[in-house]
Amino acid sequence: MSTFTRNLYHIVFGTKRRVPTLDIPGREPLFRYIWGICKERHCYLYRINGVSDHVHLLIDLHPSLALADFVKTVKQASHNWMDRDNVFPAFEGWQVGYGAFTTDMTRR
Repeated sequence: MSTFTRNLYHIVFGTKRRVPTLDIPGREPLFRYIWGICKERHCYLYRINGVSDHVHLLIDLHPSLALADFVKTVKQASHNWMDRDNVFPAFEGWQVGYGAFTTDMTRR
């Protein structure tokens, strides 16, 4: 028998002090960048979206990853990318912490 896991998480994290700095034109590139991080870590990204002050991800977390390490990586890498490419000029960083909730997609 091969190994099967399904670790579905709804992850939410916001901008520092919830300042609305994630302007609409830059969100799509941000979401694509985060999708790339998920792929590199063998996580399946079901959905990503957000508004001007926070982001939502629905992912299947790879069993070799710790949730806290994954979120830390996403936040650090995306922050570095946004600074480097000046995607959101007013962005000062992500809030400390995050929300993560397990979910079951079989219920509707």
